[in-house]
Amino acid sequence: MKTTLIVVGRTVDKNLIAAIDDYTGRIKHFAPFDIEVIPELKNARKLSEAQQKEAEADLILKSILPGDTVILLDEGGKEFRSTEFAAWIEKKQQITAKRVVFIVGGPYGFSQRIYNLASEKISLSRMTFSHQMIRLLFVEQLYRAYTIINHLPYHHE
Repeated sequence: MKTTLIVVGRTVDKNLIAAIDDYTGRIKHFAPFDIEVIPELKNARKLSEAQQKEAEADLILKSILPGDTVILLDEGGKEFRSTEFAAWIEKKQQITAKRVVFIVGGPYGFSQRIYNLASEKISLSRMTFSHQMIRLLFVEQLYRAYTIINHLPYHHE
């Protein structure tokens, strides 16, 4: 199973970039993984919230392939403990033939078209984090899940 994280807008903080790159490299020891960056909208300030979400949806949809399992990282999604997330990932590996695609939306979230496309929603926390920070939290949790699945000493109960 290949896993892809689609994000809207690039990460600009060099410390976050370094940490994301570190965990991305670690994840690749366990499974194919990549991050696809959807470019930020030009002249976004001239667009309403709804227009921004629709324009981002157009770009996100270009990155979705037939057969992809789409999971949204969304504040209204299901919350997991790390061990539960690992079990969920392990199950996805067994039943998903193609790609599992996780998506972090833009500043206003997702358009209804993207919600309709998703098979599930996951929340990483009840707290609010910047979209750049969520990227780091997600890749760390994905790496943690793989270490739990492979019985490595990274995670401690």
